[in-house]
Amino acid sequence: MPYTVTKRIAIHILPLFFLTLVAQGQPAGKLTSSQVSSLAKANRHEKSGWTYLHIEGAPLERGFQHGYLMAPEIRENLRMLRTRWEYQTAMSWNYYVQKAGEILTPKVDAENLAEIDGIVEGLLAAGVKSSRNELVGLNGYPELIGSWWPTVKDSIHSHSNEAPRESCSSFIATGKMTADGKIVLGHNTMDLYHNPLCNLILDILPEKGHRILMQSVAGFIHSETDFFITDAGLVGSETTIGDFFGFKAKGTPEFSRMRRATQDASSIGEWCEIMKQGNNGGYANAWLIGDINTNEIARLELGCKYIAFEIKKEGYFIGSNVAEDLKILRLETKRDETNIKYSSVARRVRWKQLMRENEGKINIKLAKAFEADHYDTFLHKDNPGGRTLCGHWEIDDQLYGPSEPFSPEGTLDGKVVDATMAKQMSFSARWGAACGMAFSGAKFLEAHPQFEWMTGLLPDRPSQPWTVFKAGETK
Repeated sequence: MPYTVTKRIAIHILPLFFLTLVAQGQPAGKLTSSQVSSLAKANRHEKSGWTYLHIEGAPLERGFQHGYLMAPEIRENLRMLRTRWEYQTAMSWNYYVQKAGEILTPKVDAENLAEIDGIVEGLLAAGVKSSRNELVGLNGYPELIGSWWPTVKDSIHSHSNEAPRESCSSFIATGKMTADGKIVLGHNTMDLYHNPLCNLILDILPEKGHRILMQSVAGFIHSETDFFITDAGLVGSETTIGDFFGFKAKGTPEFSRMRRATQDASSIGEWCEIMKQGNNGGYANAWLIGDINTNEIARLELGCKYIAFEIKKEGYFIGSNVAEDLKILRLETKRDETNIKYSSVARRVRWKQLMRENEGKINIKLAKAFEADHYDTFLHKDNPGGRTLCGHWEIDDQLYGPSEPFSPEGTLDGKVVDATMAKQMSFSARWGAACGMAFSGAKFLEAHPQFEWMTGLLPDRPSQPWTVFKAGETK
């Protein structure tokens, strides 16, 4: 990225950011000359509901850029997570941060910790107080809340008031499956509407390793939604393995391994080996990875006890939260892979239908349509709800389903990339439901007062267009 252009843009927006912090009651401390110089290399801008953030340099430096420029959003994400944690567990936030420090922090590598420390430093300079362990807890919340906490509840005979999540729909195709014979990847995030917002496009130019362009969350050093491309020619996504159980508290956090793999790996094999090292079973996922240099695609399923890997140059892989490896499915999950009332099973059936029907035709246009698909394979008709690839639990009465009705969760976005875009370090993304359906938090709570505890936690998501993002953007 041209330094002169970035420097001019960044210095121009710096006073405006100071004014924003002051308006929000945050006393912005006086920056040192080195901090001002560092911020001149970074920039943020807003586009189509997304925030684009470019950071670069050494770990501490790029962390400072991130923390300072994203301070309001990080503060809000911590508030949202703290409120959810305390309500749904009856445990204090201090307890959560303490456990993050005990379980995750000691296993995070030095470079990732330095970047987190930089975020804390940037937050402080912007008037937001946090700590290393709190930021580790933010980065690791999927594995702490989703993987570690259930083991604690089981030990004290407590019960969850939250249904198991069924999250994300993704595919990757190559060879005879696509229109040009090259890789096409699509992914959408299906998650709780009261989780920290994942509307950050993060462009990282590290001092060492590969450049990364990925969807992320303010305050994260990894993706969490796990959609990324790198200048090594790798593209990737994942979908959570549903109804999974198992966690190794002495293992390496998933978020730390993901960042190291994505920054350090130059091939699919290297990426997967890094992910396997010290695997703690937390946030267990099926990873769909492609290499645009070799036209190969792979699926890595990381259980806690078992690991499955497959690679090929012809065909496709899909993800809908059902483990494909029988050992992982039978011995590490509680999933019934034939009950089509479940979202994961219905979406798995739909993915296979779409792949059969569109062999040899898949391109960016079709990938967008797949991620926005509303066909319900249980009811055999278009019916947006919890069982569709573009999920809408918030309007699903679950008359025929196993979950609570009108749960505030569903598809938060859509992202697609092909080999041509990946070579240019770019992808297309849509914030809000992949189909474009708008969501109003206030209207939802008015219609469903049983969720009143979420007041102030459900931001609106108006309909947004598909928008192209590219590494090195300045506006």
